[in-house]
Amino acid sequence: MKKLSLLFAASLLASPLALAEVVVIGNPSGPDSISANEVRDLYLNRSKALPNGQSAKPFELPEGNATRAEFHDKVTGRNDAQLKAFWSQQVFTGRGQPPVEAGSASGMKAQVASTPGAIGYIDSADVDDSVKVILTP
Repeated sequence: MKKLSLLFAASLLASPLALAEVVVIGNPSGPDSISANEVRDLYLNRSKALPNGQSAKPFELPEGNATRAEFHDKVTGRNDAQLKAFWSQQVFTGRGQPPVEAGSASGMKAQVASTPGAIGYIDSADVDDSVKVILTP
């Protein structure tokens, strides 16, 4: 019974963390919206342009980051191991390079805000006026 009570208490503490959601952000000069399929294609090296024709520059959070895991679960359907294998093959065959890595949510916002054509993802709680939300997957 004590274990059950502890489990219940832990789930209540974790609940607020589960309420946050990942959002796709873009540079303020970029498109106002994008589809989940278009984002998937950018992050899986199938496309190089945003919906408005502008050259895209995707940014990625580090492996092991919970927001990264949620983003890829919802958008690309791949986990970190699958992404690592995919990008190893892309690099080996000369088809492409993985997205540039931003070390944190604040780093992601700074990169996206200062790079024309940039796209990234962060937790919705981290959004501010420096970037715009273009998709909520």
